[in-house]
Amino acid sequence: MRIKKGDTMHTNPKLSSKTRTLPLLVALAVFATLAMTVQASAQKIITFDVPGAGTGAFQGSYPVAINNQGWITGNYTTNSNATYGFLRTPDGKVIQIDAPGAATSSYWQGTYPYAINSEGVIAGYFVDANNVNHGFLRTPDGKFKTVDVPGAGIGAGQGTFLVDINDFGVTAGWYNDATGTGHAFLRTSVGKVIPFVAPGAVTGSTYVSWVNGLNNAGELEGGYVDSSNVGHGYVRHSDGSFDTYEAPNAGSGAGQGTSPSSINALGTVSGQYADASNVWHGYLRTPYGRFMIFDAEGAGTGAGQGTFGIAVNNLGVVASTFDDANGAMHGFVRTPDGKITEFDAPGAGIASGQGTGVFENNLMGAIVGYYLDTNNVFHGFLRMPQ
Repeated sequence: MRIKKGDTMHTNPKLSSKTRTLPLLVALAVFATLAMTVQASAQKIITFDVPGAGTGAFQGSYPVAINNQGWITGNYTTNSNATYGFLRTPDGKVIQIDAPGAATSSYWQGTYPYAINSEGVIAGYFVDANNVNHGFLRTPDGKFKTVDVPGAGIGAGQGTFLVDINDFGVTAGWYNDATGTGHAFLRTSVGKVIPFVAPGAVTGSTYVSWVNGLNNAGELEGGYVDSSNVGHGYVRHSDGSFDTYEAPNAGSGAGQGTSPSSINALGTVSGQYADASNVWHGYLRTPYGRFMIFDAEGAGTGAGQGTFGIAVNNLGVVASTFDDANGAMHGFVRTPDGKITEFDAPGAGIASGQGTGVFENNLMGAIVGYYLDTNNVFHGFLRMPQ
């Protein structure tokens, strides 16, 4: 276990005008104190493989999301390269998810869950026999609803991608139209679709972050690329207004800039930025525009290496991944007081591209993700506070 302190704080002069209610702030502050003591304590890592998951290179189990009740969803690829979704209960039971209309005859087809809310409703997409993408919602009783948003193309590689859901049934994602151009959208609980473009974005470059890009206040976060191919972050508020921003010290060259990853209940965003040397650094951005920059102690300093800010929960705890000097991935937890604890899933490989990948952490401090072993097979892990 390695602990690192001494993060750097910056302030963005473009402060958000959005405010949050005092009761929620007080409640989360109380829980945050507990989080700093419990979530940084000794942890137990449970590894698992979905029944039927393949054992060949780049096959296996790929969990992506966990809700506050401990239900996990994701996908797995079989030995025949068919891809299915799964739901793992808190007691370890696994349920296969096979969206109606999904094909499984090629590697990229199949069912891909990407988010699960506190009610157990899953949002994702599936690929049909013509390689067209369709969004879906799955209720806790196993019923499916297919979601094809207006304007989505019907050619191969086109269609609808649902990648976020909040506790009120609001969803978000993007669609590719008949020209292959991507469009970000918000979909209300009653099915109204609202496409949007971030200010300053070139056509087709606005995206919503997968898994963690939407909170219960209806705020969305993601990124976009400008005319110079530089990345920027945005928060889209529930009234349709935007905050756009650049992380401090983000590079301004093509392929550099800011890349957001998640948003919590209070509107704090986590993400990463590439500096002028193409090294990645993690960040937190508060709803008032203040930045905290952080780097894991073991992070590499070469181009394409560094620290990422994948997920921030409602207590302000970050769960994420860094790449070391050899290009291998490792997990870490950053508590609200700035302490970083690094970890590896048992069995994770140590070669470039292998290792431990983190996707999401819940209110209880449970972290879900995958690890890639020495044979490049995917396996799931659940990191639990003891």
